Order: sequence, then C-alpha cells, then structure tokens
Amino acid sequence: MAIEKRDLKPRIATEIHAGKAALLSGEHAAEIRELLEQRGVLVFPQVNFSDEEQIAFTQTLGNLAPEMAGENIYKVTLDTRANERADYLKGSMYWHIDGTMNEVPILASILSAKVLSPEGGQTEFCNTYAAYDDLPDAEKQAYDKLMVMHSAWNSLFYYDPEPRLEMLQGMMAIGDNELPLVWKHRSGRKSLVIGCTAYDVIGKSRKESAELLVKLRQWATQPQFVYRHEWTVGDTVIWDNTGTMHRAIPYDPGCGRMLHRTKLEGEEAFA
Repeated sequence: MAIEKRDLKPRIATEIHAGKAALLSGEHAAEIRELLEQRGVLVFPQVNFSDEEQIAFTQTLGNLAPEMAGENIYKVTLDTRANERADYLKGSMYWHIDGTMNEVPILASILSAKVLSPEGGQTEFCNTYAAYDDLPDAEKQAYDKLMVMHSAWNSLFYYDPEPRLEMLQGMMAIGDNELPLVWKHRSGRKSLVIGCTAYDVIGKSRKESAELLVKLRQWATQPQFVYRHEWTVGDTVIWDNTGTMHRAIPYDPGCGRMLHRTKLEGEEAFA
C-alpha cells in the first residue's frame, strides 16, 4: 500500500500516514529517505513506537548511530533524575545543527513523544536548503567560500552568560571545528551551516562575524522556512540534520517532559 502524504508547509515538513507494520518492514524506506531530503522534516502522527520498534524503524532507513554512552535510545529531558547529563540539553533551546564538532554529522534524528509538558516544549525546524536557495545571488557568491569556527562552548553562553570556569573548561575540552558557511552537498544542493555553535567567521572581525551570523540566523528562521511541531503523545518526527536547524521551545524542567531519540549515522562530511 502507498503511504499517505500531506505537506504541512510549502517549504518544509510533510505528514505521513502508514501502518506500523509497513513502516517496520522497510517497504517504504527508500521513499521516506527521499522525502526526508526534499522536505527536511517528516511527521508520523501517533504511530506509538515502543523503544524496540523505534530502533527497528531507524535501522530500516540506514545505520543506527549509538549515543555517547553507547546506548541506542537517548532520553531527551531536562529532568536530571532521568538523564544525568540533562543540563547539556539547555543548549537545545537555541537554533542549532547537531554534530558541528564532527567532520561527519549525523544524517537524521528520530524523536518519539512519551510525556509532554503542560506549556512549551514544541520543537521548531527551519529548512537551511530553502534559506540558502532564496538568498540574493550576490550574497550567495559572497558566502560560498567563507569558513566559520564552531564550538560547543559558544552555545553555553546562550543559556548561561556567567558560567563557572569548570563548566566552561569542560565544554572547551570538546574542541572547536572550522566548517564551511555553505555546505556543498554531494547532491549538488547547498545549505547554510549556522546556529548557536557558530561564533567566528574566518577573516572577519568579531563584530562583523556576529553581525553576519545573526543576520543569517534571522534570515533562515523566517516563517516561510520554519515548521513548529505541536507534540501529541505517540508522535514520531524525523528531521534531516544535514539540511535543517532545530530548537525546542522552553518548558519547565520539572514537568517530566520526555522524548526518546534514535539517530541515523552520518553519510556525508561537511564540505
């Protein structure tokens, strides 16, 4: 049977309806992969995957990427009782791309909603392919060869302007990475590589760098490029980490909000 598709916005996000058994069989995997690259975000409303089913579904789409401690499922929550490294997720409230410290970032993330917050907690995505495509030609030419420094420690200042030295040093130990401002994909498409880990445009002053990075973030997160997902328990959402940015809308850390994440191993280096 064919899957049912409905575009949620013209430039980003498609809702998909298909039976759980069909999704787990992998019969739609090639079409889902193609849609993911073209649409950036795929929503599977109330598919109600168990952890084992989410892992199996992820594996139909590519190689499952283990989490930092080797686990296959990561608990996305700000509750430190459920995730001892939850404080690190405070940076997820700001626009970012996962894996900017790696030469090969993850291909995609898959999130399933288990417990929701009474207020906030939505997830927003922006299409960085479409944002690049709509830039004036003169700006495309100016940006195509620029390189930008990224670091995890830069994102720390978004949520903790006066961090403890030990916290800053711990984040700095993760390292820095010089990446192209414009990712030239193997497909021939181009996307912007920006977000809260970006802090220094090579060859520009600190002031010029900040101005350009804020300008591009503001451009890429205009309404026509953005989809906000209002979670329902049982929803599963996949996003193309190589062609979107995302962020969570702030919520009460003590509310118990819980999403479970799996990841697809990266297949293409920043270039």
